[in-house]
Amino acid sequence: MKLGRFNPANIRVRGGGSASGGGSFPGGGGGKIGCGTIVIAAIAYFAFGADPMQTIGAIGEMQDGAPTRQTAGVEGTEVCETGPYALEACNALGSLNETWQPLFRQANIPFQQPVLTLFSGSTRSGCGAASSAMGPFYCPTDQGIYIDTAFYDTMERQLGAGGDFARYYVMAHEYGHHVQNLTGVASQIRSAQQSSPGRANDLQVRMELQADCYAGVWAGLNRNLIEPGDMEEGMTAAAAIGDDTLQRSSGQRVNPESFTHGTSGQRMEWLNRGLQSGDEDQCDTFADLQA
Repeated sequence: MKLGRFNPANIRVRGGGSASGGGSFPGGGGGKIGCGTIVIAAIAYFAFGADPMQTIGAIGEMQDGAPTRQTAGVEGTEVCETGPYALEACNALGSLNETWQPLFRQANIPFQQPVLTLFSGSTRSGCGAASSAMGPFYCPTDQGIYIDTAFYDTMERQLGAGGDFARYYVMAHEYGHHVQNLTGVASQIRSAQQSSPGRANDLQVRMELQADCYAGVWAGLNRNLIEPGDMEEGMTAAAAIGDDTLQRSSGQRVNPESFTHGTSGQRMEWLNRGLQSGDEDQCDTFADLQA
């Protein structure tokens, strides 16, 4: 994707360690946030279990946790200059802000930019301690996106998912969790999981697939910036991080009951749905639960 330089006034970033690593996306816009279509009607019936903290292979997110102090580190846009991956992440964040903020405005929903933290090795977040082994994650407590940029090298070497669009997909997926947090969907799903633990994994999968779809919406609304090969990179990344693919590659038996992010086919489907439509209302992964 041919991203432009970030707008320093449009991003909030901090360093939680040394960030290094490769790329460049101005915003898009249009559309609306169809929050009403993704709220579960019988929310008390469903469940949210323990705080999910997934491993690097699944590109996990911390969905809940106790507040802790923030990591001391360099703050401000100079963090974006610490390496090519850092600059790329900042450019993506600026574009994501410029794409999503107008949609929230049109839907009359308050919008707050997330904070991007680039770290190396380990850091502290509003959800607790974090390490590179977790992969990128979103913390709703401090509305933070946390990325150890060395993960991108791991993603390319170990998962075969390289290229700038694959990295943008990761960033946009985490931003999708921020959208869920601001619209209230994330808290509703957590409440649903707590009241029905047997559905916790299913609801978590639906959350992740919606975040994949939101990542696709961002790209779809910036379609003029997509370059040859970008879609293939995105689909390769989505396929590489499907639960079934990860279980097979680790020598495990494929166990759908343990899925937390969805199969490779599901992740590719929802990413592509968002990309092709550019419409967040097409990302209702909870639709069949509302009857």
